[in-house]
Amino acid sequence: MESNSTAKFSSAGARLGQTSLKQSAKSVAKRVIPSRVLQWVRTQQRSLSFWPPIGWVRFVSMRRVEPISQIFGLERGHGIDRYYIEKFIARHAEDVRGAVLEIADNRYTSQFGADRVTQSHVLHVQPGNPRATLVADLTSGNNISSASFDCIILTQTLQFIYDVRSAILTLHRALKPGGVLLATFPGISQISRYDMERWGEYWRFTTRSACKIFEEHFSAVNVSVEAYGNVLAANAFLQGLALEDVRQKELDYFDPNYEVLITVRARKSETEA
Repeated sequence: MESNSTAKFSSAGARLGQTSLKQSAKSVAKRVIPSRVLQWVRTQQRSLSFWPPIGWVRFVSMRRVEPISQIFGLERGHGIDRYYIEKFIARHAEDVRGAVLEIADNRYTSQFGADRVTQSHVLHVQPGNPRATLVADLTSGNNISSASFDCIILTQTLQFIYDVRSAILTLHRALKPGGVLLATFPGISQISRYDMERWGEYWRFTTRSACKIFEEHFSAVNVSVEAYGNVLAANAFLQGLALEDVRQKELDYFDPNYEVLITVRARKSETEA
């Protein structure tokens, strides 16, 4: 017992001695070392608590106030957002069947529909598109028949429509009972200047806002909302890099805090007219 007590007192004494030495050293340092040097040391100590330390980040070619491309990297190759769009539609290719409506052209109807498609329709908001079989405004819904389509492919469109709720109502009405809407729109993105100057660009969505707005018209159990992206993908997309500039594994990593692309699969109930 005496031996243990002696050891405890010795250990406590050693700690007190170390504390006293540290305090003495700090006191001497404050008197001897210039205040500017002490401030520098404190700054370095704080920066080393992060990794990489503050000031160590190398921006390389990203340290620029103008993007590498103003048109989403399309002059360099394929768009990063298109990689995510096609990945989403490929997952739901079985939905692309029967009478299919797509916006502006029918590229994804042809790419993913195969022989399941019996009718391919293209909608455009203004006359003059030679590929359009239907000229109509989703907001008003005029010229769009009810219960007409088994699938509607709506990629990168809703951000250009101010009255989003009316557009979604039209899409719901145009689907046949059991029909499926496959929609995509940007989360993190630059402005499309071409579209902004022609009909306006109004919205950026999150998975939460997309879920709430689609559930206003589609049954909640029939709405599935997802996102794609991460900080590297977001940086690359904003800088206008192309798909060919990055690695596939870098794009496939998902960080829910960086929603580059939002996707929605919404199915109309069989019992709805």
